[in-house]
Amino acid sequence: MTTLFTIPITSTGGSVVVTNPTADKQNVYLLTFASPKDNRLTPAFIEALLLALDIIEHRYPKGVVVTTSGIAKFYSNGLDLDVALSTEGFLENHLWRLFRRFLTYPMPTVCLLNGHAFAGGFMLAMYHDYRIQNPEKGFLCVNELEFGVPLQTPMMSIFREKLTPTTFRDVVLEARRFGGPDSLRAGIVDALGGLDEALALSQKLQGKAATGIYGTMKEEMYARVLIGLDDHAGNLGWREKVEEKKETLQAKALADVEKWEKGKAKL
Repeated sequence: MTTLFTIPITSTGGSVVVTNPTADKQNVYLLTFASPKDNRLTPAFIEALLLALDIIEHRYPKGVVVTTSGIAKFYSNGLDLDVALSTEGFLENHLWRLFRRFLTYPMPTVCLLNGHAFAGGFMLAMYHDYRIQNPEKGFLCVNELEFGVPLQTPMMSIFREKLTPTTFRDVVLEARRFGGPDSLRAGIVDALGGLDEALALSQKLQGKAATGIYGTMKEEMYARVLIGLDDHAGNLGWREKVEEKKETLQAKALADVEKWEKGKAKL
């Protein structure tokens, strides 16, 4: 395994290490990130990942990008909510940029899920082209339902685009935890395994980006998701209109209930 370069994550003492793990020197770029304790998607972590992707695109031959975690228990445990809420413009300036970069990256991307991927970590996995999950440990889960945080448009749209309606429902409205075999049956991941399986898939994908239109093809495939990623203000405006409409309907419904109760009391 040849180390190509390393990007520090200064806020946690972590790093993104980029290697070529192939014995025959195929163009496989393995991004192994470790940002203690559980690879939270903070601005510093996101910027390190984005820089690594930029370096690969502009300084190395086209190939296949594989991401995984150097922390055995976690691929990523999602956002650090305190940091996200205290960082102005966190979503549009950091998280949506990361999602967009993976969605449109001009090479095949493979997510090697070694451990848990919760909430934003699960979303990041979905923004890759392919996913391989550890068959024996780790769960994929969107658990915002359990602590009362609604998902915004780019967080929802990638699941809607890539999953069946039934699986989409189970992910969002049940906060279901998917182990490896369940993920495979549900079509969330493409295979079960580890680095060997990721490298086997990478070998099949070699040369797919050679013509230079790989990213363009993905932009067309996922145009609806990109609209959500690129129109943060529009998403918020739509949400406000929905909330206003909901308040109006709820007020009318409450008035109807009170009217019914008064009528019932007179009987």
